[in-house]
Amino acid sequence: MLPEEHNGHPIIDRATEYIPPRTWHHWLFGRPLATADAPHQTIGKFIGLAVFASDALSSTAYATQEILFILAAAGTAAFGYVFPIAIAIVVLLAIVALSYEQTIHAYPDGGGSYIVSRDNLGELPALIAGASLLTDYILTVAVSVSSGVAQIVSAYPALFEYRVWISIGCVLFVMLVNLRGVKESGATFALPTYFFVVVMAVTVGIGLVRYFSGTLGLVENPPALEMSETLKIITPFLILHAFSSGTAALTGVEAISNGITAFKEPRSRNAGITLIWMALILGSLFLGISFLTGKIAAVPSETETVISQLVRTILGGRGWIYQVVIWATMIILIMAANTAFADFPRLSAIAARDGFLPRQMSFRGSRLVFSYGIVTLGLIASLLIFIFQASVNRLIPLYAIGVFLSFTLSQAGMAHRWWKIGRLKPGQERSERGSTLRYQRNWQTRMIINGFGAVCTTVVTIVFAVTKFKDGAFVVLILIPAMVGMFSIIHHHYRTLAKRLTLDTFAGAAPHITRHRVILPLSSVHQGSLEALRYARRLSDDITAVHVSIDPAEAEKVRRKWENWGEGVRLVILDSPYRLFVEPLLEYIEEILAHRQPGETITIVVPQFVPSKSWHNLLHTNTANLLRKELLSRPGIIITDVPYQVP
Repeated sequence: MLPEEHNGHPIIDRATEYIPPRTWHHWLFGRPLATADAPHQTIGKFIGLAVFASDALSSTAYATQEILFILAAAGTAAFGYVFPIAIAIVVLLAIVALSYEQTIHAYPDGGGSYIVSRDNLGELPALIAGASLLTDYILTVAVSVSSGVAQIVSAYPALFEYRVWISIGCVLFVMLVNLRGVKESGATFALPTYFFVVVMAVTVGIGLVRYFSGTLGLVENPPALEMSETLKIITPFLILHAFSSGTAALTGVEAISNGITAFKEPRSRNAGITLIWMALILGSLFLGISFLTGKIAAVPSETETVISQLVRTILGGRGWIYQVVIWATMIILIMAANTAFADFPRLSAIAARDGFLPRQMSFRGSRLVFSYGIVTLGLIASLLIFIFQASVNRLIPLYAIGVFLSFTLSQAGMAHRWWKIGRLKPGQERSERGSTLRYQRNWQTRMIINGFGAVCTTVVTIVFAVTKFKDGAFVVLILIPAMVGMFSIIHHHYRTLAKRLTLDTFAGAAPHITRHRVILPLSSVHQGSLEALRYARRLSDDITAVHVSIDPAEAEKVRRKWENWGEGVRLVILDSPYRLFVEPLLEYIEEILAHRQPGETITIVVPQFVPSKSWHNLLHTNTANLLRKELLSRPGIIITDVPYQVP
């Protein structure tokens, strides 16, 4: 390829023909995908529902139970409030879904609450939204997988003591599937997702028919009612507490707005339709389950889930149909983690590109997914499951507060966005980082919708923080500010580094170096040492070989060999009475630095022994790495490794 002239300097663009060879990684993760394959890895509405809605849909398996756990404090008489509370939650779901449908069309490049807050409310609200969502995604994996395993434990009580390790195994499995790519993970999980929706819809339908025909009855042999505290009356605080627990059903609603870029074109339209599908399915199933739960007098318990009680009551026992429904529920709950694995890496990549997370989080792996984010999520979620012993009831209080905080910021940001649009004239446009503002005639209506949604979710956030504070919500209220502080520290580092490296204030190259001094550390004299010496002689005539003497006999061998093979280069032997190697050498180098001349460059040429097999490194002291680690932080020194490969 001929070079192209740019301002008199030849610049050559060249495409590599290298193709990664086949390894065992390909069997585990799939063959590497070229960047050009990215458009072919997008998904449609059918797969998109499985990838981004499994979290929200799966919450129908535990949201009703969490309401009952709180109402149990007032006895079984309070269970009659389950359905009215469910109706209130579904109304809130409709408001939030309508708001996010507008967000999807306003921000077609995704990012959800983080991008909306960044562009409309400022950096601090954006960081709070980002911290809230990232925390929620971690808890989504821990809660959904723990809940899924709880369904199986309900059917097979003998597995109860192994639930933690089963849960961690499931997290690692979902992590592995996601490392294979979005399209492949979506295709893998699509069938189980739709199977759950169908079997649960059929179960609820049968239950409603049996109830209205008078043949449903009550749950047989329910588990013992577990009450940590008892109340004599049903208080408004108790109702609000139960409502806040039930809002776990709304977790995952924002997932589609974060993952718009994963959809095929027209991606905003496809993502918006998928969101509406999700809201309709979620609302219908949640209402049906909550209604029937109250009618059969189900009891909340850690040993048998409400879904298990409901299914065996509707279907008449623990036969094979019961087993099918329980397994479908378990699978959808475990796959709900897939929503977090799809969105956590995307959001962390956006934050990383903005400089608030390590840059590595924005790198795509061999399968065009953000591998660092996927692995990070899997490891942290597994740690949480281990700490909380896979208890859904202990994890839930940590769960939804971050979701509703991000809901509030997103909708407040959208309301402000519509206000800014209202300030534009017809036909006028204004570009922002995440979107382009264009005048719309109905901006007032849209601003009212988002503003009302922000008020509703603000109230829920406050209720959740107050009612769940002593149950563990205080942990999240501490964790989110801590994460915001971490983001700020990382961002400060990147900004400081950029200022140090910028060319805007660069005055040009330093004057010509008049002196070059080379120091050659020697552990012994061999062919590798002489290769390093030959390289050092090409750099300068001022070379000093340095040997740290730990063993006098070994030092004498080095002296004799250097007299024969050192080519007249001076050798300094540093006596080390405490048998230290690096410290005496560093002291000598510091002395050289203290007396160096102006314009003098000091280069440390380090011979590095490279064995033919990687495990051979365990048999050798890697002196080169030790020196590099100590010297890299010292200004005025250049470190050069001279590898010597031994076949």
